[in-house]
Amino acid sequence: MDDEQLPRHEPEDPRPQRVPAFNLPPVILASLALLVAVFALMNVPSWSDETLNWIYFTFSFIPARYDFPLSQQGLEWLWTPVTYSLLHGGIEHIVFNSLWLMVFAAPVARRIGTARYVIFWVLSSAASAFMHAGLYWGDQTLLIGASGVVSALMGAACRFAFPAMDGRRVSMRQAHLNPRLSILDSLRSRTVVAYIVMWIAGNALVAFGITLVGDSAQPVAWDAHIGGFLFGFLLFALFDRRLSMEEQEAALRDE
Repeated sequence: MDDEQLPRHEPEDPRPQRVPAFNLPPVILASLALLVAVFALMNVPSWSDETLNWIYFTFSFIPARYDFPLSQQGLEWLWTPVTYSLLHGGIEHIVFNSLWLMVFAAPVARRIGTARYVIFWVLSSAASAFMHAGLYWGDQTLLIGASGVVSALMGAACRFAFPAMDGRRVSMRQAHLNPRLSILDSLRSRTVVAYIVMWIAGNALVAFGITLVGDSAQPVAWDAHIGGFLFGFLLFALFDRRLSMEEQEAALRDE
């Protein structure tokens, strides 16, 4: 008699499934790692003041670089509208930006994906920088920090991450599945308007020299924040994508 071949049953793994401490998209973890790595590099004790000054001059955004003709300004004007967003001046500066990045970048990255997120970072960084340059044209001060990009992510989140107009709610983990609101519908949402009012009030205080969080001894580029926020809020539709049927069904199941 032939032996009967019975179906094999794999033993179940008795070990509990591990839950990540920070359930963040990989591109956000990579962004945070890059910011921390650049900050650590900038704080190597062996750097001389001359070397640090060269790094800041080469990679910070300086409005005076855009005085014409550009041929006399060096080549730094090409990359500094982006590279300045990777530099931070102190531990409070990078910690504050990193915390807000984790909060607002995660839903945006989940929604638009890695490639669009990187493009969004580059363009929102430039938009924030040139908003600053428009008010301080010809100024020789240095602009650094990811605050403009974080503000752009905040503006983008206002278009979808808050409760929808029809009252439908999803969990924060699934907030990226909310339908995108039009600009007018966003401004009709009490939650969005309340958030925008508080955000504007905070930046208005900064404009008058009242710093609520961070190092009050360092000037804050509130104008770059506004430039970033307007970029994210007004232009988010250019980066958004249509949700797949599976994602729409997941959002309905999560209600």
